[in-house]
Amino acid sequence: MDDLKQKYLGQIAEADDESALESIRLAAVGKKGEVALKMRELGKMTPEERQTAGPALNALKDEINSALAAKKAALADAALDARLREEWLDVTLPARSTRQGTIHPISQVSEEVTAIFAEMGFSVAEGPRIDTDWYNFDALNIPGHHPARAEMDTFYMHRAEGDNRPPHVLRTHTSPVQIRSMEKMGAPLRIICPGGVYRADYDQTHTPMFHQVEGLAIDKDISMAHLKWVLEEFVKAYFEVDGVDLRFRASHFPFTEPSAEVDIRCSWEGGTLKIGEGDDWLEILGSGMVHPKVLAAGGIDPDAWQGFAFGMGIDRIAMLKYGVPDLRAFFDSDLRWLRHYGFASLDQPNLHGGLSR
Repeated sequence: MDDLKQKYLGQIAEADDESALESIRLAAVGKKGEVALKMRELGKMTPEERQTAGPALNALKDEINSALAAKKAALADAALDARLREEWLDVTLPARSTRQGTIHPISQVSEEVTAIFAEMGFSVAEGPRIDTDWYNFDALNIPGHHPARAEMDTFYMHRAEGDNRPPHVLRTHTSPVQIRSMEKMGAPLRIICPGGVYRADYDQTHTPMFHQVEGLAIDKDISMAHLKWVLEEFVKAYFEVDGVDLRFRASHFPFTEPSAEVDIRCSWEGGTLKIGEGDDWLEILGSGMVHPKVLAAGGIDPDAWQGFAFGMGIDRIAMLKYGVPDLRAFFDSDLRWLRHYGFASLDQPNLHGGLSR
């Protein structure tokens, strides 16, 4: 056994590649290797001889296997070192590819909206995308029988049997952020809440996940006139036009009273949307004065404070401004589409330098 040990340990030490190492392994400890053949001879030995030869053969096999593993690791390290030396490059050289990444239209429009409202004193508020049904519905004066609370419209999170925690949903709007902001900051308050929301719908103009931005302003003596001015200034800045006509139509939302849907004057000459001219009207958002019950749910005294709120789809206004025909394309992860509609990575939108230039 000493001769076998010296023989194979010597061969392992001299092996210069993994192919040679595999040949040595088969010759030594393979099924037909010398050590395996020696083990087969144990059956012919007396019990006393097996007590001595058996452990010695196992120890020899383990030692050879350990030497093989160590040599294999050493060969791999040597190969890696050689490869690194051959593939060395100067990292100070310019990149080979001239293709640059682009900003997704949703991200770009979110930045544009934020820049516009920042000029009017609105700060950005964020909240969880998974929230309790109290924040998503009850605090917003949406009753239990409202169709929006049905599972055909809202994604409810699974609850295990016996789980007594309140139901959680994928938020259907960013309005829960308004409640959380009122609880945290109180009044006066002036915020926008951009973010992703979820509803069970899918077609050319609807997707299960989309993006909204909602605004909330709370102070003393705020009126619909303030809401109208804010929306007019936003539309002019966003669509980069000098004048705009807005039409407020009476509507109903559980969280505002009175409520109004807002249309913008436009034309569709030659299939191109032009804002601020023409005889057509296009609905762009919903708005209204915050319902007293919503103020109370946020911990604000409705007898001392009042405010307005509005909400619009970021995806929708992105489609209108940049001529995207299908909402579903926003989520297709198609690099060709993104290179066509995307924006340069260093273009930061601002009102002074131009939002989309």
